[in-house]
Amino acid sequence: MIQIFNCEQNTPEWFAARAGIPTASEFHTVMASGRGGGESKIRKTYLYKLAGEVITAKTVEGYTNAHMERGHEMEADARRMYSFICDADIESVGFVRNGDKGASPDGLIGDRGMFEAKSKLPHLLIECLMRDDFPPEHKAQCQGALWVAEREWIDIVVYWPDLPLFVKRAYRDEAYIATIATAVKQFNEELAEIVEKVRGYGKPPAPANDVAALRQHPLMAG
Repeated sequence: MIQIFNCEQNTPEWFAARAGIPTASEFHTVMASGRGGGESKIRKTYLYKLAGEVITAKTVEGYTNAHMERGHEMEADARRMYSFICDADIESVGFVRNGDKGASPDGLIGDRGMFEAKSKLPHLLIECLMRDDFPPEHKAQCQGALWVAEREWIDIVVYWPDLPLFVKRAYRDEAYIATIATAVKQFNEELAEIVEKVRGYGKPPAPANDVAALRQHPLMAG
């Protein structure tokens, strides 16, 4: 069941809506593997972070830097330019949750589309323009967002002042989405195991004879 939270991103309400579940912006982390196919350190860190949110019912604000803050500020300009060029109405949303997964799209378009804005330094935007394909570094996030929101297509918009606006549409890649779904399912199973272990940490196990006696108790019978 899809839930849409109409709140500003990076507000307490937004952090609360996404607490304890993997989100599209981190699906590349969920899918990560370490050297030689071993365990990924960044994936383990993400597991522990979400486990902490589940157990404490509190969120920890994520990392931010000047580039990320600049991108947030430029999103409004990218949105205006895209809306004008493509004659599109963009519905702003804070967070979309679908079961035990979520996404924070920059906007929804009609009942089938999505909008994702990125700012890139001039040389990186020029690379996008010259390559003229969907930026592969954003594939997991954008295909994951389509999966979460159950949408058909997403337009990624890359912006920098005084440079052409880069717009590229991607449709659902069902094979890739199946790979994401498998990785997220396994991740959530591991997350549940970690939460259970931490909640039981330091608690002595019940003696075997006590367990047998409880099972024979009249209230436990049947």
